[in-house]
Amino acid sequence: MSDVKLICDKSFSEVDQEVVDCFIEFQQALIDNDSDRLNEIVLDGVEFTNLIGKAQSKKEFLSQVTEEILVFTDSEILDPTILFDDEDTASLIATVRLTIKFYGNDRKMISNNVASFQKTDGKWHISKWDT
Repeated sequence: MSDVKLICDKSFSEVDQEVVDCFIEFQQALIDNDSDRLNEIVLDGVEFTNLIGKAQSKKEFLSQVTEEILVFTDSEILDPTILFDDEDTASLIATVRLTIKFYGNDRKMISNNVASFQKTDGKWHISKWDT
């Protein structure tokens, strides 16, 4: 059972759905605190912009997740839009409602997300995530 809900009335093309599915997998890996899956989905060198606007490296962000400083408990992705620069680069733009614990404090957050994707070896990977 997934802790990530896609709330959307749109139907997606096959390639659009691949990008959406990658983002859902990423969100679920955050919730599951699955560092192996996160390392697989997120490209090296990725920069994250967190909820307070601070830029973090992949290593910094993932250490906050694996050390349970940031604990994701559920995610709702609202009406994503997929844009392609070419066949191997795409962006997903959506409002995301997250429930997280940050240093033990429960927070429900709604943020506008832009996730960038790069297709390598036939699979989509996250190359940037701004919340």
